Amino acid sequence: MSRLVDSDETTPLLGDDASSEDSQDGDYKSRWRSIRIMYFTMFLSSVGFTIVITSLWPYLQKIDDSADATFLGWVVAAYSLGQMVASPIFGLWSNHRPCREPLVCSIFINLSANIYYAYAYLPSTSNKVHILMSRAFVGFGAGNVAVVRSYVAGATTLKERTGAMANMSASQALGFILGPALQACLSFLGENGVTVAILRLRLNMYTAPAFLAAAFGVVNILLVLLVLREHHIDDHGRCIRAINYTSEDREEISEETEEAIDQVAVLTSNFLFFVVMFIFAVFETIATPLSMDMFAWTRRQAVFYNGIIIICCIGFESILVFLVVKVASKRFGDRPILLTGLIIILCGFFILLPWGNRYPKIQWADIKNNSFVNGIQQDTKFSNSSLEPTGCPPEQTWCQYTPAIHLAQYFTSDVLIGVGYPACNVMSYTLYSKILGPRPQGVYMGWLTASGSGARTLGPVFVSQIYTILGPRWAFSLICSMVVAAITLLSCLYRRLIAFSARHRNVTE
Repeated sequence: MSRLVDSDETTPLLGDDASSEDSQDGDYKSRWRSIRIMYFTMFLSSVGFTIVITSLWPYLQKIDDSADATFLGWVVAAYSLGQMVASPIFGLWSNHRPCREPLVCSIFINLSANIYYAYAYLPSTSNKVHILMSRAFVGFGAGNVAVVRSYVAGATTLKERTGAMANMSASQALGFILGPALQACLSFLGENGVTVAILRLRLNMYTAPAFLAAAFGVVNILLVLLVLREHHIDDHGRCIRAINYTSEDREEISEETEEAIDQVAVLTSNFLFFVVMFIFAVFETIATPLSMDMFAWTRRQAVFYNGIIIICCIGFESILVFLVVKVASKRFGDRPILLTGLIIILCGFFILLPWGNRYPKIQWADIKNNSFVNGIQQDTKFSNSSLEPTGCPPEQTWCQYTPAIHLAQYFTSDVLIGVGYPACNVMSYTLYSKILGPRPQGVYMGWLTASGSGARTLGPVFVSQIYTILGPRWAFSLICSMVVAAITLLSCLYRRLIAFSARHRNVTE
């Protein structure tokens, strides 16, 4: 039986967060092996989202030339919509059955959807619809994130949980980083690639990442079936018997536990998580168009530079933040770190507000200057027609009266958001899992994941409308207002956002 111990503050990122005495316990080792399987599942969920994201648009154009940028937006949103629908379903399933069942089912759906994506070129018509459906099913399979979070919350003690959740977030961040890197490694196959006639398979730079994601899914299913074991412990580390566990030598959970959950704290945590995911979705979406408008970058420059900033800088910065959070939460607690993270995010978006008297370069002026330089000659006009217009598009009327955002503002904001977001992300659902207490958390984690998926769906829609019509001043002012509302709500309900056991005076938080 696992015992409650103080976690070592110098524990490595994926360490066991416990003493050497506990590490000799067979049940303890099995528990942490299973938790690491959940880390790997979370990692693969992130890889499945990002491994095709950089090649999605050219693949869509190649197999269906009727697809436009608007349809691409729906394809990207389909993943989050699928995950939003599936998360409560898989969460409810894991509450009443061993979590191995929804995990295997969801991973199988995920790998099948990736194969579907790779073969989307086969139908003679409506290829873009098949791409859309395949991404929706990939997102549906990724609804197992709710099961993963529920399992880790139920298989860790109160003192282990923050570290375990930080490890899980680090695994997720690592998946987001390595996904595009794996896609880049497979780009050597080119557009033609290799053809396997008997399988009607074209293995190229667009389909190979999907097949690799499917192969990862097979490995994940084998690990779940062969290594994963059901474990559920209370905040003290005592093994207990929940609805979805069958061992007879474990303590029963009181039926009054669920009724005693603070529903106000649950709703507040869901709202805070929604805000955190919403503002990061806005940040990811706005990065490329904002940099093209303000710094007159070409499409290639915007993709390349923002890829370095978001994937390399912010991605690795997030992993460092997860390391720091594990130590800081033991010293200061979860709520102060969450509040600090929101304040840092607020500063990041406040810095992005346009100031000064310098205005962005207007795109039409660039075209005019290039078209008529050195006289109006036929060969000059033809040459310049191939140049990509840069600057702020004239149809965005705010470009003419809104001050430009400086490059230093942009970089500073990226750094601050890169610190605040991972801290808020891990603290929001760590605190949420502690509020819920010892009962199976599948359904609750399903709603939390659904709120995050909804935020990732609504965020790009919000920013594309507000930014295009009203400009960055209105867009970032509204984001700042939303963060201020989240900070105010957290401050008002600060005393209610405590662990279930602390609320019932079982332990001192």
